[in-house]
Amino acid sequence: MKIAIAAFGAVALLSTPVMAADDTPDFDKGPVWEIGQIKTVDGHFDDYMKWLSTEWKAQEEALKKAGRILDYKVFVVTDPRNGEPDILLATLYKGAAEFDRPTADEYAMQAKISGSIPKADQEQAARSSIRTVQGTVLLREITLK
Repeated sequence: MKIAIAAFGAVALLSTPVMAADDTPDFDKGPVWEIGQIKTVDGHFDDYMKWLSTEWKAQEEALKKAGRILDYKVFVVTDPRNGEPDILLATLYKGAAEFDRPTADEYAMQAKISGSIPKADQEQAARSSIRTVQGTVLLREITLK
């Protein structure tokens, strides 16, 4: 019986992964990118770009000034395939914790930027005539060591 227990213990030790002297990962969590996928309505690309360069940019600058975001970018998809977005709106956050702010804080910031939530809602609904929001993707940037 003692031999069986000793043999089992030896097998268990041999099957355990060997830890290297430095068992830390080769990467670390970096910032988070939020990518909004936008499909403009035919003939309204320039209309939407005008909105981006005015109201959206002002909103992003206010968020940046408040320390809520680190940066933002607009990407245009060259020759999107059928059903794909033609504009990607990228917003850079320090980390995922930014998405855990209390709802009241988010509403207060939006009201500060837009004047009022009902006004912001009406303006967003009006933009549906020139674009469709197809979705949002969250990406975690990884920093390689």
